[in-house]
Amino acid sequence: MLDAGWAVFSAANLVAIFLFADWETIPFHFIWISLTLLYGFRAWPAAPTLWVLGAVMLTTASGIGLDVWRGSEPPQELTEVPLMAAVFVAMAWHARHRQAAVRSHRLISEQNARLLATQRQFLQDAAHQLRTPITIALGHAELLAGNLTGQQEGEDIQVVIGELSRLRRISERLLVIAAASDPEFLHPEPIALDRLTMELIRRWRPTADRRWQLGKLDRVSVLADRERLGLALDALLENAVRHTAADDVIQLSVIRGWPGMPVRIVVADSGSGIPADQLHLIFDRFRTGDDSRSRGTGLGLPLVRAVARAHGGDVTVRSRPGEGSEFELTLPEPAGDRPALPAGPARLAGAGTPAPAIADDPAAAPSRGQEQQGSSRR
Repeated sequence: MLDAGWAVFSAANLVAIFLFADWETIPFHFIWISLTLLYGFRAWPAAPTLWVLGAVMLTTASGIGLDVWRGSEPPQELTEVPLMAAVFVAMAWHARHRQAAVRSHRLISEQNARLLATQRQFLQDAAHQLRTPITIALGHAELLAGNLTGQQEGEDIQVVIGELSRLRRISERLLVIAAASDPEFLHPEPIALDRLTMELIRRWRPTADRRWQLGKLDRVSVLADRERLGLALDALLENAVRHTAADDVIQLSVIRGWPGMPVRIVVADSGSGIPADQLHLIFDRFRTGDDSRSRGTGLGLPLVRAVARAHGGDVTVRSRPGEGSEFELTLPEPAGDRPALPAGPARLAGAGTPAPAIADDPAAAPSRGQEQQGSSRR
């Protein structure tokens, strides 16, 4: 329909060129401009384009040639035909080049989407398939540990138990990270972040000899998945414990910004810090950094980022070597105010009995049910 309309319009203007010798410029340019606009919408293949271009050049040149023969136009007017044809060819080349670029970009995007979907499915399948045999092997290893009497045998079986526990943590965290983009990943509910923070410190105090502190604690509620958010905060605290020593400070804060601004959960420590050249890598999967004091899965901080982004927030870090680190998990603006809580202690100093097994034994970290993860590492 569009092509037919242009053909009729061009034929009418061609007739005008032949009939009105003194006004041929206007219909001449109408034909070429309409052809350019039509190609912008249609972008014919090369062969039809050349046929149309040749026909327009021949007919418009014939009309101007007739006017030159009549003496109403000077001969140099004929140069307008190749000039307009050159402009059209340049426009057509640009349009085809742009179409090819758009097509290539679309194909690359589709390929990347397929690769991401395949990778996500692989992570989910691998985590599911690993969970059962690891759990069975871990159960048998724990039974053997209870029956062994030799010291060397006991130490060997504890190594096996530690490695199986680490594999289980890897599979569980891979499953959470892979599922983070699933629309059913979150089950949000109103959560009082200040209360959640105090619960976290109460659970973590006995696990490591650190100076646990509460910083600024604004009374604020958000809509979030309690279990997933708890996993992310546990991973941040495990990370802080891993990179601090006895009597170092680990501080938790909940900060509500201006209306419309996100809520910030801050986990700060006075530990070893992170080298500047590693800051942009610590949220990559299986990135374990250079600190060799203990081994981690390399999935704790990626899990934090996946959970934060699934909630519509993010996680950032500020750190200087030797001066500690500050991780900030942001969540969308609060769901509303709550009645004020009774004032609690602003500082929880000291810690219970040190728990050296935090790095290897999932039971050493505070339990969050069946999905409690093990240690993470920057």
